[in-house]
Amino acid sequence: MSTQTTQIETFDTIVIGGGQTGLTIGYHLMRANRDFVILDAGQRVGDAWRSRWDSLLLFTPARLNGLPGRRFPAKRDKFVSKDEMADYLEDYARHFDLPVRLSTRVESVTRRGDGFAVRTGDRLYRSSNVVVATSSYTNPRVPTFADELDPSIVQLHSSEYRSPSQLPDGPVLIVGVGNSGADIAMELAKTREVIVAGEPGAVLPFRIEPWLARNVLVSGVFVMLKHVVTLRTPIGRNDRANGGKTPLIRVKPNDIAAVARQVSRIASVSDGRPMTDDGEVLDVAAVLWCTGFRPSFPWLDLPVLGDGGEPIHDRGIVESEPGLYFCGLHFQFAAASDSIVGMLRDARFVMKHLLHNRPVRGTPASASTKDPAGGEERPRSTVGLATRDSLA
Repeated sequence: MSTQTTQIETFDTIVIGGGQTGLTIGYHLMRANRDFVILDAGQRVGDAWRSRWDSLLLFTPARLNGLPGRRFPAKRDKFVSKDEMADYLEDYARHFDLPVRLSTRVESVTRRGDGFAVRTGDRLYRSSNVVVATSSYTNPRVPTFADELDPSIVQLHSSEYRSPSQLPDGPVLIVGVGNSGADIAMELAKTREVIVAGEPGAVLPFRIEPWLARNVLVSGVFVMLKHVVTLRTPIGRNDRANGGKTPLIRVKPNDIAAVARQVSRIASVSDGRPMTDDGEVLDVAAVLWCTGFRPSFPWLDLPVLGDGGEPIHDRGIVESEPGLYFCGLHFQFAAASDSIVGMLRDARFVMKHLLHNRPVRGTPASASTKDPAGGEERPRSTVGLATRDSLA
């Protein structure tokens, strides 16, 4: 009877997620000469950005989008596309030769002695430290009554939307008036009837496109979101308690009102059609749920998640599980934490703590040993490491 072989490798630190957060953590680990690997489920570095809708532009100008050690290669005040951001991340990983292992989906993270065991298919990684660098935006939030809609109505979450060609002819209902819903509503309104359900929250009180806004005002807003609206201030704690919602940035309420019909909140379904909380039944061909995300870490087999599925941490440090860290979470410390601007500060804070942690102990990574489950540990020097060519 054959026994499946498990390949075992040992590192000082394992980084889960190879987006801008994971690459930033990797840069700091590289500078500190730590032995580490970055695991990412995507086929290419930057795929999390490539998978978003085609017309997406970042809200921050290029000068604010660079990671440590490498500026963003565009005019400083340009609002870059999601594909330009993805290509920059791929170039960043290649430039610093960061050890990113692609198409590697983490299945479990468990405690093993003084360290951790991270399993990905037939491979087992051991480490003293694990940095979870996946975002909070992984599990689409859709109301339970969505299943009651007539099957003829096409439904998409904003995470699945790419372009208007995905949707049938006829009216489209957009549920949710955050930045995703607002941006997509403006795009769809060029070719079809759009109905928008819900009310926007806060709104940035200026247009971001003019020169003064691009070069001065936007930076000022992010300074405030990074340094004022934090867990150390009453305004920040209050904002976090209320969900820490990002204000409307590029699109304003008047823009939406000019191109779409607005209705109140969608509360239920009537005869297979969406119904508002004031009883209006909407006859639409498609529904686009721009209703946000829930935190989701189903592979994290450690008692570190609260009732809502959010990690229990102090600025990314999990005191109950020494060696476990988070970075890139929504409102990790400030309202800007899930932006590149705020994430960079959080990453430095996490790394300062991690680099004082002890290195992994036990069998050297280059030794060949047997796993209790029957697997063999390979020399770690070259097995599976991403090279410049494999990241191209």
